[in-house]
Amino acid sequence: MGQNGVVRDWVDWHQAYADPASGLSARLRIVQRHLARAIGRALPGPVRLVSLCAGQGHDVIGVLRGHPLRHHVTAVLVEADPRNAALARSRAAAAGLDQVQVRQADASRPATFADALPADVLLLCGIFGNVSDTDIERTTAAAPALCAPGATVIWTRHRRPPDLTPRIRAWFTNAGFAEIAFEALDTGLAAVGVSRLRHATRAALPAGPLFTFRERG
Repeated sequence: MGQNGVVRDWVDWHQAYADPASGLSARLRIVQRHLARAIGRALPGPVRLVSLCAGQGHDVIGVLRGHPLRHHVTAVLVEADPRNAALARSRAAAAGLDQVQVRQADASRPATFADALPADVLLLCGIFGNVSDTDIERTTAAAPALCAPGATVIWTRHRRPPDLTPRIRAWFTNAGFAEIAFEALDTGLAAVGVSRLRHATRAALPAGPLFTFRERG
């Protein structure tokens, strides 16, 4: 339940992508630019891409559709909302991306996508603005266990006061990542962070959930 007992409609939330002037579209363009670069950094060899809370897959599908290295990529998109998952599958099929698998599942539980790990590219977009600070810290600490050495993680978060993005950047650094980029939108309060795992980890996958969504109306 969200504010005033209203449950957010996550399909309706995606409508802002249709407006090229919206903050969500601006954020998407930044994520897509960094995703395209991350795929190139992950070569040579097959590239494993995992996107948690993937929504309708606008970022991954939008990039892979025209990426010159798309045939090297296998992608697993994890999305709990059945309507968004169905739309993501339709978008992937329409783009001819047979290597994109959409799973309707709880992305907070690594067991639901463990077979797709370790990821060479991990997307944590649209998560950190909807979970607690403790959950964000837990997720960043667990990220090395989800990733291959040298993997790129792309994450997003709003900058509404109190701005948590400086702490998130520090948490990724403490977890063994080197920051590649941090971009705050010129308009609006969104930000996109990009980090690369410096070395291999022996950390085990967390047994419990990484985060719990807090619905907002």
